[in-house]
Amino acid sequence: MFAVSSCEKFSGDQTIPSYITIQSITITTDYTTQGSSSSNITDAWVYVDDDFLGAYELPARVPVLKKGSHQLTVVPGIKKNGIASTRTNYAFYNAIKKTVKLGQDSITSVGALVSSYSKGNTMPFREDFEGYPAFDTTKRSTTNIQYTLPGSPETFEREHSGKVVLDTAHGFFECQSHDEYLIPSTAPIYLEMNFNTTNAITVGLITYSYSNLYQIPVVTLNPTKNTWKKIYIDLSNSMYAYPGVTSFRIYLGTFIDPGMMQSTILFDNFKVILRQ
Repeated sequence: MFAVSSCEKFSGDQTIPSYITIQSITITTDYTTQGSSSSNITDAWVYVDDDFLGAYELPARVPVLKKGSHQLTVVPGIKKNGIASTRTNYAFYNAIKKTVKLGQDSITSVGALVSSYSKGNTMPFREDFEGYPAFDTTKRSTTNIQYTLPGSPETFEREHSGKVVLDTAHGFFECQSHDEYLIPSTAPIYLEMNFNTTNAITVGLITYSYSNLYQIPVVTLNPTKNTWKKIYIDLSNSMYAYPGVTSFRIYLGTFIDPGMMQSTILFDNFKVILRQ
């Protein structure tokens, strides 16, 4: 079990802990302004009365050397860039607060918790493939983005997802967001997306200064064995990698993997999220 412990977790006179169990954390959204409620919250960062007890992999069983009524705060945690060793709390989700009653050597279950996007976030770029395309294929690309059909097993949710088919005659795909977006003055900046792929694909940034552009790969997504996944990609370091840049686009690109005759890449629910 992944856990980061507070040095004060077992301070005080109590020697037999109480326990808090947390089954899962999901989010709720206003689809019109925030898009999909899809999430991949893997960890709970737990505080009791503002004392940090640790970051626990879900489902979690948290020992607490307190009894009686206390304020529980749970901050949703993620794997940054999909990497287990880069777990972090996610600044764009609200902390969950509730009062719990703890009993020594007993278990208090808070069950399945629900968070939401915090106030002050903006999403300058979103693409859910339900309307006018927000991505354009480049002139170099030998294949295009298709829309999956309503009710198709390839569709992640709602009516459509994005789909790219690579084969030996159409072995290179590249696209970029239709619009440029201003680079914010502060980090963090994340890209959220869902994907299901039989082929590796790179996700990155194109940043623009007055006289130059820079194409910066950020993450390469590996095949998912016919499983939809959600990833949170930290764009912050790449966004500020070059001096004088003022705007950016999101790009995707790949060649068909060696030995493959045909590959299918499915994706959905792109969101660039930041705080201005």
